Amino acid sequence: MKVIIKGKIEELLSKEFCCSLDELNGKSTVYSVNLNAKQPYIKILAYRNCVVVCASEDLYYKVREHLQGKNRDEIFEFPLVYGQTIHYVPDDNYTKDEAKSSGYQCKYLFDRDISALTGLTGFENSLAFDENGSTSTKAVYIARDKNRIIGVAGAAESLVNGVWEIGIDVMEEYRNARLGTYLVRGLTKELLERNIIPFYSASITNIGSQMVASRCDYIPFWV
Repeated sequence: MKVIIKGKIEELLSKEFCCSLDELNGKSTVYSVNLNAKQPYIKILAYRNCVVVCASEDLYYKVREHLQGKNRDEIFEFPLVYGQTIHYVPDDNYTKDEAKSSGYQCKYLFDRDISALTGLTGFENSLAFDENGSTSTKAVYIARDKNRIIGVAGAAESLVNGVWEIGIDVMEEYRNARLGTYLVRGLTKELLERNIIPFYSASITNIGSQMVASRCDYIPFWV
């Protein structure tokens, strides 16, 4: 499973950061151009022993000039860089069963069945609908207290087929009871059984979200 996850995630990173698999597994700082960026764009990746600085064509040479010769920490401390995110993948312990019960009514929904939730708001990290009622979310695990939805773990497709990103939202008054952990763990197990590789993302400032990842046997894989 480790080999499969590594291969799929590297395929995703290669597409997102416009670099080769060899560069991802190297030890250098790589500068790449995102030709599809429609506005000034900079995105920086730290993966294993490499750093990839991906920029739009109009900024490429200026960014490279400013960052040339700097190490990883100096690059990530550059004044224009902000919003650092840790991305996690399941560890080998993902097969552990989730908690016996969340104490609430829980249900999985996939693909078209998710349209039954159209109009639901307050769960933008896991399930968001546009003005036409469409959503990129392909799978959800929801928790209800009576008839009220109080938590949603949702997964959306990425740039690579078979790799989905998981997000979680729990209403404030229901937090700190490990409901988020229960939902993420349950959805992760369901996706893996369908041969879908999930990954989970958390801001470096969101300790609660990082704790959910740890409790669900996710390990940090890239920043």
